[in-house]
Amino acid sequence: LVGVMFMVVIGTFAWASLKIVHKIPLTDALVMVVVTCVTVYSDLAVAVVVGVIISALAYAWNAASRINARIGTSKEGWKVYRLSGPLFFGSTTGFTDLFDPQSDPEDVVVDFIDSRVVDHSGLEAIDALASKYEAAGKRLHLRHLSPDCTRLLAKAGNLVEVSVLEDPDYEIAVDYGHTFEEAEPEKTA
Repeated sequence: LVGVMFMVVIGTFAWASLKIVHKIPLTDALVMVVVTCVTVYSDLAVAVVVGVIISALAYAWNAASRINARIGTSKEGWKVYRLSGPLFFGSTTGFTDLFDPQSDPEDVVVDFIDSRVVDHSGLEAIDALASKYEAAGKRLHLRHLSPDCTRLLAKAGNLVEVSVLEDPDYEIAVDYGHTFEEAEPEKTA
C-alpha cells in the first residue's frame, strides 16, 4: 500500500513546476514549497489551509502598497488628493503618510474616485486624518465615495465627522448622428 501511495504521489506531482520556479513570483514559489512540505509532513487538508493563509497574507501585503494619491488644486483653491487603491487595514499607514495637514490650505478634498473604504480600519484612518486637520484649523472634505462606502460612513455615526461633498451630476453624452472626420495623417520626410 505504501508503494502504491508513493507511485500516486510521483505520478500526480507537477514535476514541470520545478522548471519554472525561478520565473514565477516569489510568493507563489513560497506557497508551492510550503504546501508541498506540509503535505509530506502532515496532510493535504492542512496544507491547503496553510497555502490559502499564506496567499491571503501576500495579497494583503501587495494591496497595502498600492494606495497612492495624485495631488492637485481645485478651481476654488482647495487642495485635492485623488486617491487610488483600497483603503483597508493594510494600507492605513500609507494613507496617513500621503497627507500634510500643517502645510495644506484651509480646505482639503480627498477624492475617492479610484479608491474604496473597505473596512473599519479605513474609517478610523479617515477619522484620525480629520482630527489632524481639525486640530490645524482646517476642513477635510470627502468626494466620490461609492454607495457602500457611504453606508459604512453612515453606520459609523459619530466616528467620522467630515464634510462629504455631494458628487456632481454627470450628463450623458448624446450622439445625434454626427460623425467626426479624421484628421489627415501628418506627412513625415
